[in-house]
Amino acid sequence: MGIRAVEGEGNERKFILSYSSEEPYERWFGPEILDHSDGAVDLTRLNEIGVLLFNHDTDQVVGKILRAWIEDRRGNAEVEFDTDEEAEKIRQKVASGTLKGVSVRYTVSSFEDISANKTSTDGFIGPCSIARKWTPLEISIVSVPADPTVGVGREFAIDGNPANTEPPHSLSTYERQLAINKNYL
Repeated sequence: MGIRAVEGEGNERKFILSYSSEEPYERWFGPEILDHSDGAVDLTRLNEIGVLLFNHDTDQVVGKILRAWIEDRRGNAEVEFDTDEEAEKIRQKVASGTLKGVSVRYTVSSFEDISANKTSTDGFIGPCSIARKWTPLEISIVSVPADPTVGVGREFAIDGNPANTEPPHSLSTYERQLAINKNYL
C-alpha cells in the first residue's frame, strides 16, 4: 500500500499508510513476526492518543493518527500532518515522494517461539518468534524503513544492530551517562 494522499478538497494534510506487516524482521534473537490476526494487535492507544513522529523522535511530533485498523494482515492508518513549519517540511517530502518510509514502535506482551523446521498453527516456519499480542505505540515517517514489503518500516536499528532499537538520544544524554559511568569507576 505505501503512503497515499486522501482524495478530496480540504484533505491535503491527510494520508493513508501501511505501517506493519507479517514480514519476518531479523532481530538479535532471530526472526520476529508481528501477528496481525484477529485480537493480536491492540489498537486502543493509536486510536485514542496516537501521534505521527519523524524518525521515532518523540520531540518531532508532525501529526496525529485519525484512525488505525488491521486489513489484509497489515496495520493501516489514516494520519493528518500538523500545520507548523517542521510538520509542513515533512508533509511536503511525503507528498513529493521523497520520504516513503513508515515505521512503528511497539511493545510485545506475548511471544510464541517456533523451533527450527517446525510450523506454527497459522503457517509460520521456524525458527522465529511470533508477537502474538502486541501494541503499537506510535507511527513514524522514517528515512530508513525496516520492512520493505509495506513500503514502510516497523522499527529501526541503531548502528545497523537490530538489538539497538531504542530511539536516538541527544549528545547531551550520552555525555551525562558517561559522566555517571565515570563516577562508578
